[in-house]
Amino acid sequence: MDTISRENNSLLPMAGVIVGVIGVLVGGYAAVGVSHLKTTQADLVTKVASIPDIQSQVQSAAAANDKVAHDIQVLQNSTQTAVNQLGTEIATIDEKLKHMEEMHAASKPAKAGKGGAAAPAVAGKGEYIVKAGDTGRKIANANGTTVSALTEVNPGISWSHLKVGQTIKLPEAAAAK
Repeated sequence: MDTISRENNSLLPMAGVIVGVIGVLVGGYAAVGVSHLKTTQADLVTKVASIPDIQSQVQSAAAANDKVAHDIQVLQNSTQTAVNQLGTEIATIDEKLKHMEEMHAASKPAKAGKGGAAAPAVAGKGEYIVKAGDTGRKIANANGTTVSALTEVNPGISWSHLKVGQTIKLPEAAAAK
């Protein structure tokens, strides 16, 4: 008789067939997994190959960033220099304005003090202080000169709008008298 008989009711052969089928299925799944891993590996190799390109781009960006930082520093320095120059110019203009205000205040007649009387204005050499009722012709006649000679040494004075206490320059010939 045969070693394996039909009468043998053992499940062993059947189990062997089942284990074989499972082995084939696992092997097929593993083959698909290996194929997927090879594709993934190829993608990663491509990405790793692009790393030097990325590094050079990063280096270029860093160099550009350094240049921009330098340019900003240069602009800040030049802006600060300009602001300093403006400050100096404004201070100079302020001093000139103060000087002009002092000159203008000095040319105004003295105001009345607490006693109510104004200090009399004193004319310097070659000057005349306008009094109430004075006109260009009266001043010229009183000082032995002409209105045109007065106008020549006092450009910009309106002879029809003289103010009491205003200082008028006299021509040299009239001032010598």
